[in-house]
Amino acid sequence: MSSSLSADPVRVIKTGPRGVGSQMSDFAALLRTVREAGLLRRSKRFYITTFAVITLAMAGAWVGFAMLAGTWYILLIAAAMGIIFTQYAFLTHELAHRQVFQSSKLNDTLGRLMSDLVVGISYAWWMNKHSRHHANPNTVDKDPDIETDFIIFQKEKAVGLKGLTKFMANRQGYLFFPALLLEGFNLHSHAFQEVFNFKKKVDKRWLEITLLLVRNIGYLAIVFSFLPLGMAFAFLGVQMGIFGLYMGASFAPNHKGMPILPKGSKVDFLRRQVLTSRNIRSGHFMNHFMGGLNYQIEHHLFPTMPRPHLRRAQEMVKEYCKTKDIKYTEVGLFTSYGIVIRHLNEVGLSADGDPFDCPAAGRTGYSG
Repeated sequence: MSSSLSADPVRVIKTGPRGVGSQMSDFAALLRTVREAGLLRRSKRFYITTFAVITLAMAGAWVGFAMLAGTWYILLIAAAMGIIFTQYAFLTHELAHRQVFQSSKLNDTLGRLMSDLVVGISYAWWMNKHSRHHANPNTVDKDPDIETDFIIFQKEKAVGLKGLTKFMANRQGYLFFPALLLEGFNLHSHAFQEVFNFKKKVDKRWLEITLLLVRNIGYLAIVFSFLPLGMAFAFLGVQMGIFGLYMGASFAPNHKGMPILPKGSKVDFLRRQVLTSRNIRSGHFMNHFMGGLNYQIEHHLFPTMPRPHLRRAQEMVKEYCKTKDIKYTEVGLFTSYGIVIRHLNEVGLSADGDPFDCPAAGRTGYSG
């Protein structure tokens, strides 16, 4: 592993449970500026309006479902529902981060209803996984988003692969986006595995079981009752495929291909969040299309910040990072996809070579 350090040495700062260090820390100064600008204030009107628009779109989709049932045009409705369910998932993500209401209980209650009863995935599972990701983004053995699944995200995990597994790993960058067509099924599967795993403590388990069963059984009952069998399976496949692809394509550009920090590395909160995250260059449309995930750096620094305020916060964060000589990464959407594909192929090819080449050390200047 390379031991060279970049021009941006990382200072170790002891942080509290929310990542806010002493008043002398770099992040504390930035946080104070953002808070004084009013960017951490809730924006309930935005979220109520957004929810109303999405719900109106979903109502229109169900009307279209009733009108087109029995024709293959119904697959257009399936695709539309895949998009709309993803938009609901974005709102669930923001409720989970306490971005919508001041009350944590209200955010949690509505987040659980939105996740389990509307989208059909477990709120408890999502909270557990996503909270660990935010605490230690791109950190080995701490960030669940870089653990090996179908895709291998760490070079050392690719070593020793053979046969078909090695063949697919070598090309996993090209397989990544097609595989996202199955991510919707994977998310629903994780939901039921979570709530029915009685060896594990799950917050409000029986409520989640009830909501998940009502949503998923009810949804399947409607689809298979009103459509011929083959068309019903096609409808479900298209809806779930678009949902998984849209979800994955929105979350994937944010950290994949950014530096991965070794377990135990000591990096202060500001640099840990900025150096492992990537923003998508965008305007107002992209902010709605990606549910605010295009401002990933600001979201990781200020997870309770409402979506409408992220753009203004970005201006402050970029300028602040420039004064501190901290690398701030922002690229176009399709450029980010290219980076993700190349990075995953490079990781997969490590099965053929040396896994201990670690450019992340030079890029982050972490101290082990």
